[in-house]
Amino acid sequence: MYLDVVDLRDFYTQDLGFTVREILIQRIAERWPTVTGERILGLGYATPYLGAFRPQAERVLAFMPATQGVVNWPADGPSTSALVIEDMLPLPDAAVDRVLLVHALEMAGDPRELLRELWRVLAPGGRLIAVVPNRRGLWARVDTSPFGYGRPFSRGQLTQLLRESLFSPIGWGEALHMMPLNRRRFRRSANTWEQIGRRLWPAFAGVIVVEATKQLYQGLPVTRRAVRAPAFRPALIPTPAGAGISPAVPAPPEG
Repeated sequence: MYLDVVDLRDFYTQDLGFTVREILIQRIAERWPTVTGERILGLGYATPYLGAFRPQAERVLAFMPATQGVVNWPADGPSTSALVIEDMLPLPDAAVDRVLLVHALEMAGDPRELLRELWRVLAPGGRLIAVVPNRRGLWARVDTSPFGYGRPFSRGQLTQLLRESLFSPIGWGEALHMMPLNRRRFRRSANTWEQIGRRLWPAFAGVIVVEATKQLYQGLPVTRRAVRAPAFRPALIPTPAGAGISPAVPAPPEG
């Protein structure tokens, strides 16, 4: 079940939300250093991170699930946000080049159907980044942030889910190694904790950042072909006498 959009918006107006935004923008930029001329779709509540792409991208869309609610975005121009059904996106096939999932995959009722729909709207070779709560991390165990809600994932679970949805993981990262506390002394040392955590305890980070690419084919299970025995030819049956064809008469022995 998705969080209410008002709760998500309020979190990112707090100091802790501002710190989280700064850290995750850095991690996303490491995976996507340039997006010049590309079409980008954010799904879930990705607006705190989409603004960094607006100067380069051809267009940036912000889709928010109907069970979550929607807010107007951006604030300084025509709105590009929309309320959508997560597995029935109002886009044609191959409409976007990149997809950013934040506060989406862990909240979805059927993550596989969500990813299959994103596969449809992604262009061939398109890229997807998903930011999801880490099953081993502390952030998934407390409700001081939106990452404490929904279904957390491990790397293995994400790999299986992506491959079943016709995506191939191509890059992994972790973020939010600091304590999920809204205290000034923790926020001030956030960058230091990030550097230490990435070296010493990456497996216990708050979120996993995975990049995947769209596969244009689907693997088929390998099965052993059955070897059929050759069909036997029917034996010649002598034609009975009087049936219109004389039976064969053996030749007399020589000499």
